[in-house]
Amino acid sequence: MSASPLFSSLPLSPALQPGLQALGYAQMTPIQAQALPAILDGRDVVAQAPTGSGKTAAFGLGLLQAIDAEAVRTQALVLCPTRELADQVGKQLRRLATGIPNLKLSILCGGIPLGPQLASLAHAPHVVVGTPGRVQELAAKGALALDGVRVLVLDEADRMLDMGFEEQIRDLARRLPKQRQALLFSATFPEAIRALGNAMLRDPVEVSVGGGAEPATIEQLFHEVQPGRRTQALAALLLRHQPESCVVFCNTRRDADEVADSLVHYGFDAMALHGDMEQRDRDEVLVRFANRSCSVLVASDVAARGLDVEDIGAVVNHELPSDADTYLHRIGRTGRAGRAGLALSLCAAQELARARMIEERLGKPLRWEKIAPLEGKPRAVPQPAMATLRIDAGRGDKLRPGDIVGALTGEAGLHKDAIGKIDVYATRSYVAIARAQAGKALAALREGRIKGRRFRVNAL
Repeated sequence: MSASPLFSSLPLSPALQPGLQALGYAQMTPIQAQALPAILDGRDVVAQAPTGSGKTAAFGLGLLQAIDAEAVRTQALVLCPTRELADQVGKQLRRLATGIPNLKLSILCGGIPLGPQLASLAHAPHVVVGTPGRVQELAAKGALALDGVRVLVLDEADRMLDMGFEEQIRDLARRLPKQRQALLFSATFPEAIRALGNAMLRDPVEVSVGGGAEPATIEQLFHEVQPGRRTQALAALLLRHQPESCVVFCNTRRDADEVADSLVHYGFDAMALHGDMEQRDRDEVLVRFANRSCSVLVASDVAARGLDVEDIGAVVNHELPSDADTYLHRIGRTGRAGRAGLALSLCAAQELARARMIEERLGKPLRWEKIAPLEGKPRAVPQPAMATLRIDAGRGDKLRPGDIVGALTGEAGLHKDAIGKIDVYATRSYVAIARAQAGKALAALREGRIKGRRFRVNAL
């Protein structure tokens, strides 16, 4: 078996050597060996590569090589599906750029205040790493000029499309110079990714490495319903399948509110997510859904944009969307990372033309199953495994997840296995607790101290 090729075999700028040495990079990973020669040659590249394959260094070295640090303008744009990935990519690019004097890199993501980001753009960064929605917002405001971009990178493109960012990506691509390099990295290559690649890349070099994500195995079931009995049918489906987590898609914001209220009436732990919500309320809903203390999230496509929750057990179409692309993006949120997924769709007689359009797109007959709508309130509805406590203190109070764990396992006497996901924001923190232990944890945190101080604590 031949040894992996060395970075020293590539025509890399001397300014990139300190970064490679600081990171201890000598030999290339397979994706780097396949993609970097074409990237350094200025070619567009489509790469199938899973997380952990070394793709960030592959596109990072390519875009940093193309930067003219003396020219104060944005020359590279990297789009990522989530704030967490953008932070991770930004940190690695900064390390790789150690030897490039005065290089400015800005991370621009949604979910955090716009003000500081606008201020940071007073002097244009050479490299922008961000989420599509926020980058588009800043470009539309005229705060971020993209007319000098030489390299566009779409990282984890399949996740960005599943999360509803296609429109923003296409809009941003239209704002860039026609003569620029485009690099698309994706773990999977569904039809929507191929269409995006065809629209945005010119004669791309295609590379692929083993270990790409398994194609999703999604069981798709369709159920014909009477228009006035959708929510009763939805409740019956949730009782039949009992997914641990489920996203119900509605076509309007008003429907999302009404459906969530109806499900709560039936005894489900359901919450709506829509565009009229304050950012803090939206964060709270997403925290509870991600930490398994709310099992049903009811949202419109726009509201669910940017939703990134691993392992969603089921997706339900309360009503079929008007086009097959939206259907495919919706169901792409379940069945991730090789897990089995479940997609359930309610369809009234007037939507049968939409069902036929989806059938045509899938290239196989749809599976139809009967469902009897729920009559009256069910006796027992499965409850989420976790409950959430909100602590009115956060990063501004120097609070860290370890401090919360310490208080819960110390004075509160909880076993660490009873503690779930912890999210720390600027002024608030959220901790998931095993439902049976939540009352005990709440009482102990109210009576005791965290990091030697008392904070207000409430159950959500």
